[in-house]
Amino acid sequence: MGVRDLVYRLYERRLERKLSPGQIPRHVGVVVDGNRRWARAMGLRDVSHGHQKGADKISELLVWCREAGVEVVTLWLLSNDNLTRPKEELDPLIEIIEGTVQRLVAGGWRVNTMGALDLLPDRTARVLKDAKEGTSRRPGLIVNVAVGYGGRREIADAVRSLLQEHASKGASIEELVEVLDVEHIAEHLYTRGLPDPDLLIRTSGEQRLSGFLLWQSAHSEFYFCEAYWPDFRRVDFLRALRSYAARHRRYGS
Repeated sequence: MGVRDLVYRLYERRLERKLSPGQIPRHVGVVVDGNRRWARAMGLRDVSHGHQKGADKISELLVWCREAGVEVVTLWLLSNDNLTRPKEELDPLIEIIEGTVQRLVAGGWRVNTMGALDLLPDRTARVLKDAKEGTSRRPGLIVNVAVGYGGRREIADAVRSLLQEHASKGASIEELVEVLDVEHIAEHLYTRGLPDPDLLIRTSGEQRLSGFLLWQSAHSEFYFCEAYWPDFRRVDFLRALRSYAARHRRYGS
């Protein structure tokens, strides 16, 4: 172990000692941003190497979250806007995502998929559906994988599902308007049944959420990290937890 590694290890332990179980977020959302920029910074022409490097980081993050006591992790791997990228970049990225999800299944994680599966290639949609169905009874940390995801699309899908549900019961629009509240919509989101995210992390230095968990993040704490996602370290994760623990959460104010 080099001197630098030793210093980081000591710093990690120091951060860990300052965290108590009552200060750990139940649900952490992560925008895994910066894979392409990491590849270019490394002098790589093929940005898919950056996407693969970022995919390899996911298992590490999940172990860190499990060790810390986090119950739910939501990973934004592909937005619906990303589906318009050039085919020569999108196809390798889709393949990497499929492989990542399959490794999560093989690794024993409970995988829940989020996003507009109808916008994805048939094979990708099947991989995601199989992952969700095949791991739904597993205990422990829940891993939400957001693929083909957009926050506005999620809300639109939730409202559409709500209308369809009431129409199937023979209810009119007027009757729905009389009882409609935020909880009715929340029950039809991709994350229904799960706690809203307490902490949202975005890597690469961008200080915006781009619609990630748009509805659910109303009371979330945000942490923006300068590191590109492939360079995200355990010490960066612990710093995010420390920052979260130091904040006084004021709901609605």
